[in-house]
Amino acid sequence: MNKKQKVMLVRIVITSILMVTLYFLPLEEIFPDEDIRRMAEAGLYFVPYLVIGYDILRKAVLCISHGDAFDENFLMAIATSGAMVIGEYEEGAAVMLFYQIGELFQSYAVGRSRRNITELMDIRPDYANIETDGEVRQVDPDEVEVGSLILVQPGERIPLDGVIESGNTNIDTRALTGESVPREAGEGDEVLSGCINMSGVIRVRTTKEADESTAAKIIDMVENAGAKKSRREKFITRFARVYTPIVCVLAVLLAVGVPVVRSFFIGIDPEWSIWIERALIMLVISCPCALVISIPLSFFGGIGGASANGILVKGSNYLEALAETKCVVFDKTGTLSKGVFEVTKVEPQGMSSEELIRYAAYAESFSKHPISLSLKKAYGKDIDKREVVDYEEISGHGVMAVVDGRKVAAGHKRLMAKLNINVENPDVPGTVIHVAVDEVYAGFIVISDVVKECSAAAIKGLRQEGVTKTVMLTGDTENTARAVAKELGLDMYRAELLPGNKVEEVEKLLAEKKGKEQLAFVGDGINDAPVLTRADVGIAMGALGSDAAIEAADIVIMDDDPARIPFAIQIARKTLAIVNQNIWLAIGVKVLCIILGAVGYANMWFAIFADVGVMVIAILNAIRALQVDKSGLLCAHGN
Repeated sequence: MNKKQKVMLVRIVITSILMVTLYFLPLEEIFPDEDIRRMAEAGLYFVPYLVIGYDILRKAVLCISHGDAFDENFLMAIATSGAMVIGEYEEGAAVMLFYQIGELFQSYAVGRSRRNITELMDIRPDYANIETDGEVRQVDPDEVEVGSLILVQPGERIPLDGVIESGNTNIDTRALTGESVPREAGEGDEVLSGCINMSGVIRVRTTKEADESTAAKIIDMVENAGAKKSRREKFITRFARVYTPIVCVLAVLLAVGVPVVRSFFIGIDPEWSIWIERALIMLVISCPCALVISIPLSFFGGIGGASANGILVKGSNYLEALAETKCVVFDKTGTLSKGVFEVTKVEPQGMSSEELIRYAAYAESFSKHPISLSLKKAYGKDIDKREVVDYEEISGHGVMAVVDGRKVAAGHKRLMAKLNINVENPDVPGTVIHVAVDEVYAGFIVISDVVKECSAAAIKGLRQEGVTKTVMLTGDTENTARAVAKELGLDMYRAELLPGNKVEEVEKLLAEKKGKEQLAFVGDGINDAPVLTRADVGIAMGALGSDAAIEAADIVIMDDDPARIPFAIQIARKTLAIVNQNIWLAIGVKVLCIILGAVGYANMWFAIFADVGVMVIAILNAIRALQVDKSGLLCAHGN
């Protein structure tokens, strides 16, 4: 509880004590004369009224002087001061007291939500240990240049993005990804700012400046999320601007118009005090606090709950759009698949599988191509390059070399054709490497981009969340795309696409939308940035994705786990349900109570419930958005 909240709590306690004392004070015995007693009662109740409400009265005066009278401060000031004027001293002071109790509760709830997210986002260290000429000194991370060597001790947060030059450790990525299980990291591995070094001492060569680091981007995303309002937030703002003046006009008509009609047109007692009191009750009831506060708080809670689980949402408008998503379009490589090529099939002819892989790995040993690296990894042993001579790489065909005195050719079927060996690519997903030894066909090896373990669970989870269409767009071959789509159970796929073709395909899908349905695109590469921007909701697989994709996206999945996408939709829909509940609760109760107040069935105490009570209920409901059911994380690491 901050200083301002503590002061308010003291004021509430003092006012409550004064009110209870006045309630039991025998004023009739102390002041037998009725006129004197009424004056004394007014003066006595005016003290707690000012103690608890002086700031509301001051704000109301300031708003009127600035030409912006129609807010909750104005309504409360008019209603409570009016009650004091017509002799309802106890009710006037009590309304102000309970209103301030509601405001304190609201302030505490909002503050707690902000603290939760602030603690979560407090991921940028105040210093970096920079190492120069064998000496270590602490400097501000903003002063560290790209390419500097920094030392990170166990227990310290990594201050800047970089690559480990020496040392091995475990990295706690919870603040960024929501993962509870630390990741192993060693020499050559990339590390991100904001993560905690758990065990060993590591030296990191920085790759980004502080302002461009992952931690800085995350903090900026969360801080600016509130600036991008949803349709419902904008509606509430517009509604309050129109609703409040209308209520004030109705209250004036009730207080003045009805007595005038009764007196001059009907000829009966105008009963001014009764109708003025009803008008004041209407003003108390009509205060739009429950709407104005609880709706943004609900979205803020949803964004905070998502952030705590490695899902960064750049604004409540994107959370709202995600809740209405019916079509999810995926890039393949790095999104549904790992983006890492592995040997998935070996078909030898005239030799063992081990021999076929050995000849291919040795022949490819001088190449840095990802396919060559995959073959070397599959071989799994050290390669003595002295056994390889006459190495020749033929662009677009493959490689030829002499291994152990035998001529080995490995590559595309075009290379086999050059050797007068007729082969056809088998109908399998992936890249086929044909191998010939001494110009005799020795078999083929299939290298494929492996599908992520959680991809199938993610597609299943999307269907459970009401997504009706899942689509994959890829530049990969037809065979590969078809196999992946079948394995994951996707509704559609398009293969052999260029980046521009992906935008065209998304345009077609956007044209097929109905009503308020939204389309989300999930990608990770730099060539996905145009599609991320064009979709209703762009989702970037952030931890390993490109900066361009992260900048273009509306939502960032920090750990590249596709299972977090249905989880994010679940959070968004829960948040939207809470928002809708609060809208209907606040408007419904207020309209009913205004009608009851106008016809005389609601007193000032009833008005207090309609205002403060509904606000407290709406805020309690909004706080539920912060509570995330992690059972929705179908396959996320460590959850």
